[in-house]
Amino acid sequence: MGYLKTLLPSMVILLSSCVAGPDHQPPETALPLKYSETTAQSNADVGFNRWWESFRDKRLTALVEQGIAQNLDVLQAMERIQAAQSTVVAAGAGRLPQVGAGAQATLAGTDGSFIRNSTSEKTVSANIGTSWLLDLFGEYRRSVESANASLDAAYNDIGVARLAYLSDLAASYIDARFFQEALVQTRISLASRRSTLKLTEDTRQAGSASSLDVVQAEGLVNQTLAELPPLEAGFHRAANHIATLLGLPAASITDSLIKGATQPVAHYSIKTGVPADLIRNRPDIRKAERLLAAATADIGVAEAQLYPSIRLGGTINGGRLVTSTATGGLTGWSFGPEINLPIFNGGALRANVEIAKSVSAQQYLAWKQTVLNAVEEVENALVALRQDAQTAAAQRRVVQSYEQALSLARESYRGGATTILDVLDAERNLSIGRLSLAQAIRNLARDYVTLNVAVGGGSEISSDAARASPAKS
Repeated sequence: MGYLKTLLPSMVILLSSCVAGPDHQPPETALPLKYSETTAQSNADVGFNRWWESFRDKRLTALVEQGIAQNLDVLQAMERIQAAQSTVVAAGAGRLPQVGAGAQATLAGTDGSFIRNSTSEKTVSANIGTSWLLDLFGEYRRSVESANASLDAAYNDIGVARLAYLSDLAASYIDARFFQEALVQTRISLASRRSTLKLTEDTRQAGSASSLDVVQAEGLVNQTLAELPPLEAGFHRAANHIATLLGLPAASITDSLIKGATQPVAHYSIKTGVPADLIRNRPDIRKAERLLAAATADIGVAEAQLYPSIRLGGTINGGRLVTSTATGGLTGWSFGPEINLPIFNGGALRANVEIAKSVSAQQYLAWKQTVLNAVEEVENALVALRQDAQTAAAQRRVVQSYEQALSLARESYRGGATTILDVLDAERNLSIGRLSLAQAIRNLARDYVTLNVAVGGGSEISSDAARASPAKS
């Protein structure tokens, strides 16, 4: 008997140190040493990089700072952290002793005309019960491990929401300024075409132009007028979406944006680092890794349920009875272990293990897919940034050439060396060229945003940190 008293506690301690299921290991996947457009140089943590300040646009910076504190997607992600924290508490509660108490009081009696003496009885009772499930195979420890990993994923989900907000806001702001620039250039073209129409009418009165020339010039004016409403609508759509991103009703900031500004142009280059840096800098990759850790811990939870469990329980009951003839009390107690052996369950517990393993394998594949998608996004953004920079530079030269062509066409028309069609063609080409240049500048700015978001830039910026030091390249 003495041997058993010594052996049983030792066995409990030994079993309690066992944890079922595999331990999580950081996942790995093969990645190239560098991007095709850059050199192999690792990057620092870019989570606090305020890349939007590279546009040197105070209005854009102010909108970013305002929206980080007000964006509804970011606020929802923060609320999910509260739920995840409560899940950690709930998961850990099962491995702690559970204590409950209750009390009851009753009053009973008899009375009637055929009863010689009425009777009464008062009963008061209370009880305290406790139970403790010994976590012999780590079921609750794995549950806490899973809950903590899910909590980490919820924290990273805020970074995912921030990047989505930054990308959407910056792109919408770039779009708004593009439509404003397009309106400016279209109105310039309208003024130029009206001037050409006036020149054509004067030339006809002098007998050097026909009514056909005037009609053609007038048609180009009307065509330009028809181009203005879609551009106005595009600006208002972008402004309304910016308001929504800030958690405000649509059209709330339209008046402040109508004042206008030049199209955003970035003034810093980007240090993209190497593909392996994405695993550290991208919150969606970190989130996927934490979800994989949670799924791995769930395997241990399922495996622990295959083994026996021991629950220690006890109760203390006390009561007092008061009658018309006697008074007395009674106290009782009980304590003992309860063992549960999963002998036959139709394969359900084993199936739960296989399900958990499959979910873990799926989560690893999801993590790997997230990594590869991130690398693809950076590669695509690098190519687009380089190509669109070349396009914008070439388009500037195109506009300069068309401006010279229009000036020469007008001089020739005034001298009678060319027809009005040459002037109208030159004006049309210049108008298209200016709009194409504005579009190229818009694409280049959006490429800069896309690349910064793709490498995880700004994912750790909070509402308080948004006003910190200047942007870093």
